[in-house]
Amino acid sequence: MTSLYQTALDELALTFKKLNDNEVDHALDILVGAKKIVVFGCGRERLQMMGFAMRLFHMGLAVSVVADMTTPPVGEGDLFLASVGPGDLPTAQALLDVARKAGATTIVFTAQPDGIASHFADFVLTIPAQTMANDLSGRQTSVLPMGSLYEGALFILFEVMVLKLIDKLKISADFMRSNHTNLE
Repeated sequence: MTSLYQTALDELALTFKKLNDNEVDHALDILVGAKKIVVFGCGRERLQMMGFAMRLFHMGLAVSVVADMTTPPVGEGDLFLASVGPGDLPTAQALLDVARKAGATTIVFTAQPDGIASHFADFVLTIPAQTMANDLSGRQTSVLPMGSLYEGALFILFEVMVLKLIDKLKISADFMRSNHTNLE
């Protein structure tokens, strides 16, 4: 493997060495108790949130993505998940505020737990990885550009969360496949 690949993989490994797995489990406990789940992210973070939503759907959970025409309203007993890597995205903050005022529980995934978005969250899951906030401030810590380390970490985090949920909810691979689209 060339050094760039290894460096990127090492940075991801370091991110997960710093991640608090107890916080991940707490987020999963909140997720399991939700009636409906709605996810939000901007840009490449949105792509990761959409992938997570797809897997939650495969597990039979009621999940939607903000901006889809079929996204239901949220309220008491529901969960709003937002990825706000750099900690401050006005759109995310507005949606988090709407969800909280409607009575939904809110979770923020972020690399900047002291950011403004965290103040709108009932729970914050910190992913210790470089985002655009680091890159823009000149504090680049990753060989990967901009927020790529955070976005890559989201993918791995969500896949591990799915594995934990499969175990927690006793979901079979056959059940998940039965929920996979046949319109491809």
